[in-house]
Amino acid sequence: MKKKMFALLCACAVTVGLLAGCGGSASSTSTSASGGETTKPAETQTSTSETEGVQASPEFYAKADLASLSGKKIGVTIQSLQNAYWAGVMTALQNVVEANGGQITIVACDDSSATQIGQIENFVSSKCDLIMIHPSDAAAVEDAAAQARTAGCKVMCWDDPMTNTDGNWVLNNTDLGIEIGKAAGEFISEHYTADNKAQIAMINYPQTTILLEREEGIKQGLEDTAAGLYEIVSSQAGLDANQAQTAMETILQRYPDCKIVTGIGSGAMIGSDEAFQISTGGKIPEEMGVFTADVTKQQLEHLMNDTYPARTAIGFEGSDVDTGTACASMFALILGDQLESQNVFRGLMRITPENAATIMEGMQ
Repeated sequence: MKKKMFALLCACAVTVGLLAGCGGSASSTSTSASGGETTKPAETQTSTSETEGVQASPEFYAKADLASLSGKKIGVTIQSLQNAYWAGVMTALQNVVEANGGQITIVACDDSSATQIGQIENFVSSKCDLIMIHPSDAAAVEDAAAQARTAGCKVMCWDDPMTNTDGNWVLNNTDLGIEIGKAAGEFISEHYTADNKAQIAMINYPQTTILLEREEGIKQGLEDTAAGLYEIVSSQAGLDANQAQTAMETILQRYPDCKIVTGIGSGAMIGSDEAFQISTGGKIPEEMGVFTADVTKQQLEHLMNDTYPARTAIGFEGSDVDTGTACASMFALILGDQLESQNVFRGLMRITPENAATIMEGMQ
């Protein structure tokens, strides 16, 4: 059984950005999807499905000597800090770097490439040893990244397999989708039959390439684990929680027997949970479940609360502290020229009611 379990988000000496994540609470508190996707058009995003690289693991990160960050100057520019995922992870990252004697400055570009280019140039002028970019538009900052490397700075990208970097920390979004689909499919296999098929609503956002890859992965994972036991009755866009809740309420009006939701990010879980809680009065049947990506405090709270149907969130390294530590390890590996490949794929993990409390302990 789940148990009921957000502190004020800490600023990291940062410029607070506009909403850039793929989620949000039902009361419009923003969260992130997947560790950093944006809502920009598909043509500006880079597919990772065919990208070559190495898979990160605890052993991979263990090669990093965090003490080597001592005396290093690091600049970080990200799309936004106005959401739970980024604020929490960046706070944790700052704590890890500073605890190991490094200096770190974190700024948000408000999802503006022009602003981000200026921030990169400022980091070069201030002689940063390493610059991490979570790009508003990867193609738009390639030249700035190249110039930074020419000036002697190491460059890391979070999310996109950029060209002019020393290392890219990326997700395989198809694999992420497959894991979401598998988790949902295994649940369906336990609660439904060929004569009593699960009705599935997909909360997606096919306007962006990486989220379309994730959606297609979900379909593959479902088919791999629950073929013949389900039908997808509706597929609607829902990038943040408010959109997802509205979409799910509309779906339930037409398909009142729909009890399974798969989604591309935290907003899909939070919004669908709220819609189901309202429709059931908080009396969630055992065959109802929501399965998405990400890990935020609000998702963890839902996973630990029986009045919500949240069942599984596919996360990455784990908590904010886990992700911040892994990112700092990437810094150390890049600064030490220890990467075996330019592209490093982040690991995936299932977060369920059984381990949600443990993950919560490491959230900022």
